[in-house]
Amino acid sequence: MRAVNREAVPEMPNRLGIQGIEFIEYATNRPQALGQVLESMGFRPIARHRSREVTLYRQGDMNLVVNANPDDTRVAATADGQAEIAAVAFRVQDALKAHTRCIDLGAWSVTSHAQAMELHIPAIHGPGGTRYYFVDRWQEFSIYDIDFKPIPTVDQHPAAVDGMSYFGLVQYIGAARSEDWMAYYEHMFDFSVIPDEERYGILPKGKLMKSPCGKFLWQLIEPDPWMESDESPESLKRIGFGVKDVAKAVQTLKTNGVEFVESKELHPEDRGALTRSALGSVSFELVHQNA
Repeated sequence: MRAVNREAVPEMPNRLGIQGIEFIEYATNRPQALGQVLESMGFRPIARHRSREVTLYRQGDMNLVVNANPDDTRVAATADGQAEIAAVAFRVQDALKAHTRCIDLGAWSVTSHAQAMELHIPAIHGPGGTRYYFVDRWQEFSIYDIDFKPIPTVDQHPAAVDGMSYFGLVQYIGAARSEDWMAYYEHMFDFSVIPDEERYGILPKGKLMKSPCGKFLWQLIEPDPWMESDESPESLKRIGFGVKDVAKAVQTLKTNGVEFVESKELHPEDRGALTRSALGSVSFELVHQNA
């Protein structure tokens, strides 16, 4: 008979079949200004939406959408030309099943506004006015083939700056809300909590969670206790990019005009680096990634 390991630790469940991030979406009423910021980070505009003011940017295997559609309430909500992370799309095995499961678990569905000949991408509400999409067409067929028109003469697959890839996202949450949000991501998406002693980058605050596929992280940050007047709404705040050599990537991006936060308390180092905020709210974090 085959021996059985009585203390074997089972693999973490991945009931939605999450396999990484398909795209991240920004909402803004200043798409050209945001586009300049993204291009300095290595993204290139490769396609435009067929019927809306939406542009697809790409570098390596990262897709990033800039939504400036004036009819979108998330765009209308951006103040003073700021840009906000409006959505994250998860790659899943079956989008409909993933969406249905989340609704069964208590999520709120987002009403589709897809027009004729456009794809309906199921979504649920996230923090603030954000959305979480579910995409299952990311291998043999691309969702962008339907809704977007390629920009002529533009390389549709620009290389990533120094191998940059999506490492994770930072979410700002309310005071004493960490336990609630950790329970939400664990319950809804099968994320798992990373021990406090295991940290990445140069801003190791808050709580870290790992996606069930192990391809990206989620960081939850409460306001500091002394910030009693901080009544900012909960939101997706920042994108983290993984790179093998932080110093090399910093130098490359500095050549592109990207400015980094440098002070006695915070400056680029081997573990990570933080870009200076642009458009009032847009910043990115570089994180050392072994693999």
